[in-house]
Amino acid sequence: MELGIIGQAAGLFAVTNIDDIVILALFFAQGAVHPGSTHRIVLGQYLGFGAILAAAVAAAFGATFLPESAIPYLGLLPLALGLKAAWHAWKGHRDGNQDDEGKPAEQGGPRPLEVAAVTFANGGDNIGVYVPVFATAGAGAMTVYVAVFLTLVAVWCFAGKFFATRPVIATALARWGHILLPLVLIAIGLLILTGGGAFGL
Repeated sequence: MELGIIGQAAGLFAVTNIDDIVILALFFAQGAVHPGSTHRIVLGQYLGFGAILAAAVAAAFGATFLPESAIPYLGLLPLALGLKAAWHAWKGHRDGNQDDEGKPAEQGGPRPLEVAAVTFANGGDNIGVYVPVFATAGAGAMTVYVAVFLTLVAVWCFAGKFFATRPVIATALARWGHILLPLVLIAIGLLILTGGGAFGL
């Protein structure tokens, strides 16, 4: 029975978080030349996903801290971070302040709270998926779900780092990552905003 729950939890996590691997790979590529960036990215991923789990568990017990109508506005977080990253990339290019691989020299790698904000915003709609599953699973099974999810966050981080360090992918991300990251973040923000009908979109 418990093995079945573990399999269900793993499947649910994979289906709802597959796009996070791409975002993590971009983050890891951005922080490749900055010492300690791996730890900051992993910390940020756990902070963001921990917040998603906390909101889902609380809602499963009847305490809703995040109204459903507010979820689309989470798109403002990656949108703002994407615009900020685009500004830094443009400013670095304009000033010629880039390293040999074409990445802005002043970035310093992703910060934990930035990674957490993107993770939470990108997974905000997952709360609506997790809540009914948690609510019907019962406390024991819910604990298994949470444990499996937190374990798979580490696997996701490893996968993101793995893809970001493959020679062909790493070369492409080193050359284009400073452009791709802002574009991906802005696209995620706009999709969340428009998909949820924020601002009447």
